[in-house]
Order: sequence, then structure tokens, then C-alpha cells
Amino acid sequence: MSAKRVFISFDYDHDEDLRNLLAGQAKLDGSPFEIIDRSVREPLTGDWKEKVRRRMDNVDLVIVICGEYTHLAAGVAAELGIAQEVKKAYFLLWGRSDKVCTKPRTALDSDKVYSWTWDHLGLLVGGSR
Repeated sequence: MSAKRVFISFDYDHDEDLRNLLAGQAKLDGSPFEIIDRSVREPLTGDWKEKVRRRMDNVDLVIVICGEYTHLAAGVAAELGIAQEVKKAYFLLWGRSDKVCTKPRTALDSDKVYSWTWDHLGLLVGGSR
């Protein structure tokens, strides 16, 4: 089975360390995913959303890393909204086991936030939403 191509959405201001951890896991032998693209730090102006749409065209799914302040991150909300609009598979990942993590504002009520384990990543990447 080939690795799924993934876009990672995360709060640049608070959770870049989590993105780095997930990127490290993607490099492990037998990883079911490879990171193709990620959140951008550009302001939400101009054709920003169109750029994200084009980036999502090149991936199989979107992983949204949820941290303590994700509900305040406008970029993460926009990226998840775009994933939903273009019907891209996605799932939400609980980023900090010792903290209360929040969903992006555009998450659906039915969107579960999954605990971050290697087993969950394998299952979710193989059969995501």
C-alpha cells in the first residue's frame, strides 16, 4: 500500500512543535502517510484561499492538529472549511494529551477529535472520514 499524501492544518502561533512531531512520524519506516503540504503563515488576504484549494488538490486527506487555541485560529478554520467544500477527507487530531484541545470553528458537531497514537494514525489515514 502506498503512503497517503497529507495536508497538515495547524495553528502556526501555538502548535508548530506539534506539526514538527507529526512530520517526524511521517518519516518513520512503514508510515502510512507522507506530508505534502501544510498550513501557510500568510495573512488571509488576496487569493490565499485559492492557493490552499490548489494545494489540497494534490493530497489524499487533511489532518487537522487541534491544540489549546485552535478555535481562535482563523487560518485553521479556513483550511478546514476549504477541505469540507472540496470534499477532501479529513480528521481532527488531539495535539496535547495534557491540555484541553479545541476544534476549529468550522468543524462539524459530528467531527470527533482523535487521540494522537500511532495506531490511530494508521487506522484514520487508511479509512478517514
